[in-house]
Amino acid sequence: MFVDHTIESAPPAARRTMTATESRLGYLPVAMARMAESPLLLDGFLKLSGMFETTSLDPLARETLIMTIAGRNACHVCMAMHTARLVSLSAPPALVEALRAGRPLDDPRLEALRQFTVDVVESAGGVSEGRVAEFLSHGYTRQQALEVVLGIGAYTLSTVANRLTGAPLDEPLAEYAWEVSEPAPAR
Repeated sequence: MFVDHTIESAPPAARRTMTATESRLGYLPVAMARMAESPLLLDGFLKLSGMFETTSLDPLARETLIMTIAGRNACHVCMAMHTARLVSLSAPPALVEALRAGRPLDDPRLEALRQFTVDVVESAGGVSEGRVAEFLSHGYTRQQALEVVLGIGAYTLSTVANRLTGAPLDEPLAEYAWEVSEPAPAR
């Protein structure tokens, strides 16, 4: 139903962003080619995710949050892409496996972040003071609690768009393919 736009077929407002992405990655991900139907969505996601990359959360913490959102939203594209990112960061295999399976993490600090992310999503931000204090007790800051919200927003945007458009997995990510082990919750 959604078009796999090329740079030439995309709406003009999406072309610059698509060209930059293709130049950076060496290919244009189909998910982005489909998002290009809405240049504002594409640009918004790239700006938000770029901002999230500059937060005070360390790279493994950022990837923990992204994988948590990708798993909860059953986005096979984000799970594969960010598994590849974790591998490039030399993340412990047990961490990668647990994130892909949606299981608790052995690292207490990253597990606190994973659980806090889930709590923020499930409560729509209505996290109790006690849960915020628990998150902060693992060395995180109030600023980082709000940066979690930024990450949730950015990656909810992409995971939902990827699922809506039915974006397939790109060949460069095939070795990191992921399938939902349980059906998504019913309405």
